[in-house]
Amino acid sequence: MLKIYNSLTRSEEIFAPLDPPRVGMYVCGITVYDFCHLGHARMMIVFDMVQRWLRASGFELTYVRNITDIDDKIIRRAAEAGESVAALTDRFIRFMDEDASALGVQKPDYEPRASNHISEMLEMIGKLEKRNFAYAAASGDVNFSVRKFPGYGKLSGKSLEDLRSGERVEVDTTKHDPLDFVLWKHAKENEPFWESPWGNGRPGWHIECSAMSTKRLGAHFDIHGGGQDLQFPHHENEIAQAEGALDENDRKPFVKYWMHNGFVRMQDEKMSKSTGNVVTVRELLKRYDPEVVRFFVLRAHYRSPLNYSDEHMEESRQALGRLYTALRGAALDPGVPDWEEAHGRRFGEAMNADFNTPAAVAVLFDLASELNRTKSAARARQLRALGKVLGLLGRDSEEFLRSRAESSGFSNAQISSLIVERDAARRASNFKRADEIRDELLRHGIALEDGPQGTTWRHT
Repeated sequence: MLKIYNSLTRSEEIFAPLDPPRVGMYVCGITVYDFCHLGHARMMIVFDMVQRWLRASGFELTYVRNITDIDDKIIRRAAEAGESVAALTDRFIRFMDEDASALGVQKPDYEPRASNHISEMLEMIGKLEKRNFAYAAASGDVNFSVRKFPGYGKLSGKSLEDLRSGERVEVDTTKHDPLDFVLWKHAKENEPFWESPWGNGRPGWHIECSAMSTKRLGAHFDIHGGGQDLQFPHHENEIAQAEGALDENDRKPFVKYWMHNGFVRMQDEKMSKSTGNVVTVRELLKRYDPEVVRFFVLRAHYRSPLNYSDEHMEESRQALGRLYTALRGAALDPGVPDWEEAHGRRFGEAMNADFNTPAAVAVLFDLASELNRTKSAARARQLRALGKVLGLLGRDSEEFLRSRAESSGFSNAQISSLIVERDAARRASNFKRADEIRDELLRHGIALEDGPQGTTWRHT
């Protein structure tokens, strides 16, 4: 029985879909004006893991993850580059897709772009104005009147008084209240715009997700996810917009379960483009196998902070190498997991406990230890099958270990050559050189093992 920590109620709840076995899940995607960084990768990998487990559990999932392809940052970056907004966003969407694919992230069922859903946003703004939640300001913008929406702050746990004195409140004298936020921005000179009943302009950021999610999943759906930094104000504002647009007698909760993944931290600070404290996925993949990056993310619980460092990445590389070493010679297509087997049961219990991937990964290592001891084909099939549920262990072991060796600075041919040199040094009683070769390889995560059939190597 799956339990999910619901950010709305601040408690772990039994997952009960609105219309079982169908499940609707919407995740806030990426604003495409630059390369994806590890924080973006974590969001994509986490909710890819969630959708995989929901499907493995028998739910009929519709997974929607949006793309924001129009906003201030995008317009500014396109102007700086001397290109159109469409050219800029198309390029970075392509880069995003390449990064996601490398990391084993499956495509969502729907991936709506904000610029293709302006009519739905205008329709929602019109409903909000009709219900007295929206007003046209002297600035030309259309704003949402926060104080008129009952329950504002229920997701973030913030009172209106707390928010009123908070640092994040914008100063705009044309707003009825400083807490109000923009639904429709009036067009500035040389900016892209769309026609609307309130004049030429473009949507505010928050209205995009309310309109796109309800377009695909309906006015009420099961799961809404995103990074922890979106809980306020973005997701808080989504609730106000989506519920405020409904007739009062149909004003049910917009979303039943809210999920937020934790921050990625680098040098004890939150990873953020605005501070320049980032490592891009492309930079990471020059140094680490993509599956190592995915494994690094899944070793931490999705709600916990994820601390990036070279040491932690190296630990993940070595740990994943141990799993692949155990799988040497195992078939690539294991079929489905045996959920009645002891490891399968433990894995399922871990995933049903709010997607506890650290505990699920621990089961994989227990299974690998048994496989190393027993060389059981059934154990190998189970290890591969359970790993596959997490998007791991789907490659030929030798191919992964070869790529890992090359990333350590040694190709297979170089390792073989050093083994030959070491054997020659030992035969010549040059034990100092033999030990130097062994120690040098060990420092790069390659252990030599001497046996009756000669010397073999493995990753530590």
